[in-house]
Amino acid sequence: MTMGFPAKDSVPLRVREVRPDDAEAILRVLNPIIEAGTYTALDTPFAVEAEQDFIRSFPLRGVFHLAEETAEQGVVGFQTLEPFATYTRAFDHVGVVATFVEMACRGQGIGCRLAEATFEQARRKGYEKLFTYVRADNHDALRFYRKLGFTVIGTATRQAKIGGRYVDEVIIEKFL
Repeated sequence: MTMGFPAKDSVPLRVREVRPDDAEAILRVLNPIIEAGTYTALDTPFAVEAEQDFIRSFPLRGVFHLAEETAEQGVVGFQTLEPFATYTRAFDHVGVVATFVEMACRGQGIGCRLAEATFEQARRKGYEKLFTYVRADNHDALRFYRKLGFTVIGTATRQAKIGGRYVDEVIIEKFL
Protein backbone atom coordinates (compact mmCIF):
# COMPACT_ATOMS: atom_id res chain seq x y z
CA MET A 1 0.00 0.00 0.00
CA THR A 2 1.51 3.34 -1.01
CA MET A 3 0.36 6.54 0.69
CA GLY A 4 1.41 10.16 0.63
CA PHE A 5 1.85 12.25 3.76
CA PRO A 6 1.96 15.98 4.39
CA ALA A 7 5.72 16.33 4.78
CA LYS A 8 7.52 19.58 4.23
CA ASP A 9 8.92 18.36 0.90
CA SER A 10 5.84 16.27 0.00
CA VAL A 11 8.02 13.17 -0.12
CA PRO A 12 5.98 10.03 -0.85
CA LEU A 13 5.70 7.53 1.97
CA ARG A 14 5.08 3.82 1.68
CA VAL A 15 3.51 1.86 4.54
CA ARG A 16 4.03 -1.89 4.41
CA GLU A 17 4.27 -4.97 6.57
CA VAL A 18 7.64 -5.55 8.20
CA ARG A 19 10.08 -8.30 7.20
CA PRO A 20 12.97 -9.79 9.22
CA ASP A 21 15.48 -8.05 6.94
CA ASP A 22 14.04 -4.69 8.12
CA ALA A 23 15.52 -5.19 11.61
CA GLU A 24 18.58 -3.00 11.13
CA ALA A 25 16.55 -0.14 9.62
CA ILE A 26 13.99 -0.37 12.43
CA LEU A 27 16.76 -0.12 15.02
CA ARG A 28 18.12 3.01 13.33
CA VAL A 29 14.78 4.55 14.34
CA LEU A 30 14.23 2.81 17.69
CA ASN A 31 17.64 2.79 19.37
CA PRO A 32 18.18 6.60 19.27
CA ILE A 33 14.72 7.02 20.82
CA ILE A 34 15.66 4.59 23.60
CA GLU A 35 19.05 6.26 24.08
CA ALA A 36 17.40 9.69 24.45
CA GLY A 37 15.80 8.37 27.64
CA THR A 38 12.77 10.67 27.45
CA TYR A 39 10.25 9.22 24.99
CA THR A 40 9.76 5.55 25.92
CA ALA A 41 9.91 3.26 28.91
CA LEU A 42 12.30 1.04 26.95
CA ASP A 43 15.72 1.57 28.48
CA THR A 44 18.09 -0.77 26.65
CA PRO A 45 18.94 -0.54 22.94
CA PHE A 46 18.35 -3.69 20.90
CA ALA A 47 20.75 -5.73 18.76
CA VAL A 48 19.87 -6.60 15.17
CA GLU A 49 19.63 -10.32 15.94
CA ALA A 50 17.18 -9.68 18.80
CA GLU A 51 15.01 -7.51 16.56
CA GLN A 52 15.05 -10.16 13.82
CA ASP A 53 13.90 -12.74 16.39
CA PHE A 54 11.17 -10.37 17.55
CA ILE A 55 9.93 -9.93 13.98
CA ARG A 56 10.06 -13.67 13.23
CA SER A 57 8.14 -14.53 16.40
CA PHE A 58 5.63 -11.68 16.10
CA PRO A 59 2.09 -12.92 16.86
CA LEU A 60 0.06 -14.05 13.84
CA ARG A 61 -2.83 -11.84 14.98
CA GLY A 62 -0.45 -8.93 15.36
CA VAL A 63 0.09 -6.05 12.96
CA PHE A 64 3.60 -4.73 12.33
CA HIS A 65 3.90 -1.91 9.80
CA LEU A 66 6.80 0.29 8.86
CA ALA A 67 6.87 3.57 6.99
CA GLU A 68 9.60 4.28 4.52
CA GLU A 69 10.25 7.23 2.32
CA THR A 70 10.41 6.12 -1.25
CA ALA A 71 13.35 8.48 -1.73
CA GLU A 72 16.64 8.37 0.18
CA GLN A 73 15.66 8.36 3.86
CA GLY A 74 14.49 4.76 4.11
CA VAL A 75 12.56 3.67 7.20
CA VAL A 76 11.23 6.66 9.14
CA GLY A 77 8.83 4.96 11.54
CA PHE A 78 7.01 1.81 12.55
CA GLN A 79 3.98 0.72 14.51
CA THR A 80 3.13 -2.54 16.23
CA LEU A 81 -0.15 -3.92 17.42
CA GLU A 82 -0.06 -7.08 19.53
CA PRO A 83 -2.77 -9.05 21.31
CA PHE A 84 -3.36 -7.74 24.83
CA ALA A 85 -3.24 -11.26 26.26
CA THR A 86 -2.96 -14.74 24.84
CA TYR A 87 -3.72 -16.76 27.99
CA THR A 88 -7.48 -16.29 27.56
CA ARG A 89 -9.85 -15.56 24.67
CA ALA A 90 -11.63 -12.93 26.78
CA PHE A 91 -9.22 -10.26 25.52
CA ASP A 92 -9.10 -11.30 21.85
CA HIS A 93 -10.76 -8.01 20.87
CA VAL A 94 -8.05 -5.88 22.56
CA GLY A 95 -4.70 -4.97 21.00
CA VAL A 96 -1.72 -3.08 22.42
CA VAL A 97 -0.29 -0.48 20.06
CA ALA A 98 3.15 1.18 19.99
CA THR A 99 4.35 3.85 17.57
CA PHE A 100 7.90 5.02 16.89
CA VAL A 101 8.87 7.76 14.43
CA GLU A 102 12.40 8.92 13.75
CA MET A 103 13.02 11.98 15.91
CA ALA A 104 13.96 14.24 12.98
CA CYS A 105 10.79 13.28 11.09
CA ARG A 106 8.14 13.86 13.75
CA GLY A 107 5.16 16.10 13.06
CA GLN A 108 5.03 15.18 9.37
CA GLY A 109 2.05 12.80 9.46
CA ILE A 110 4.07 9.59 9.50
CA GLY A 111 2.43 8.25 12.68
CA CYS A 112 -1.02 9.07 11.31
CA ARG A 113 -0.32 7.17 8.09
CA LEU A 114 0.93 4.19 10.06
CA ALA A 115 -2.18 4.30 12.24
CA GLU A 116 -4.46 4.45 9.22
CA ALA A 117 -2.98 1.21 7.85
CA THR A 118 -2.69 -0.48 11.25
CA PHE A 119 -6.24 0.31 12.37
CA GLU A 120 -7.65 -0.94 9.06
CA GLN A 121 -5.81 -4.24 9.37
CA ALA A 122 -6.65 -4.49 13.09
CA ARG A 123 -10.37 -4.32 12.28
CA ARG A 124 -9.95 -7.10 9.71
CA LYS A 125 -8.22 -9.23 12.35
CA GLY A 126 -11.09 -8.80 14.81
CA TYR A 127 -9.74 -6.10 17.10
CA GLU A 128 -12.32 -3.73 18.55
CA LYS A 129 -10.25 -1.82 21.09
CA LEU A 130 -6.68 -0.53 21.20
CA PHE A 131 -4.80 0.10 24.40
CA THR A 132 -1.39 1.45 25.35
CA TYR A 133 0.71 3.23 27.94
CA VAL A 134 2.46 6.53 27.21
CA ARG A 135 5.04 8.21 29.42
CA ALA A 136 3.26 11.02 31.25
CA ASP A 137 6.10 13.39 30.40
CA ASN A 138 5.87 12.62 26.65
CA HIS A 139 3.37 15.34 25.80
CA ASP A 140 3.89 15.03 22.04
CA ALA A 141 3.00 11.32 22.09
CA LEU A 142 -0.09 11.98 24.20
CA ARG A 143 -1.16 14.70 21.76
CA PHE A 144 -0.57 12.32 18.83
CA TYR A 145 -2.68 9.53 20.32
CA ARG A 146 -5.46 11.95 21.31
CA LYS A 147 -5.51 13.18 17.70
CA LEU A 148 -6.11 9.54 16.69
CA GLY A 149 -9.10 9.36 19.03
CA PHE A 150 -7.55 7.75 22.10
CA THR A 151 -8.87 8.78 25.51
CA VAL A 152 -7.04 8.81 28.82
CA ILE A 153 -8.41 6.25 31.28
CA GLY A 154 -5.87 6.54 34.07
CA THR A 155 -2.31 6.95 35.22
CA ALA A 156 0.03 4.25 36.45
CA THR A 157 2.09 6.09 39.05
CA ARG A 158 5.81 5.29 39.28
CA GLN A 159 5.26 2.68 36.55
CA ALA A 160 8.80 2.75 35.14
CA LYS A 161 12.15 3.43 36.73
CA ILE A 162 14.62 4.81 34.22
CA GLY A 163 18.06 6.02 35.20
CA GLY A 164 17.10 5.84 38.87
CA ARG A 165 14.07 8.11 38.30
CA TYR A 166 10.43 7.03 38.46
CA VAL A 167 8.21 7.81 35.49
CA ASP A 168 4.41 7.75 35.44
CA GLU A 169 2.63 6.27 32.45
CA VAL A 170 -0.74 7.40 31.14
CA ILE A 171 -3.11 4.59 30.17
CA ILE A 172 -5.09 5.29 27.00
CA GLU A 173 -7.59 3.42 24.85
CA LYS A 174 -9.47 3.73 21.59
CA PHE A 175 -12.46 1.80 20.30
CA LEU A 176 -12.22 1.00 16.60
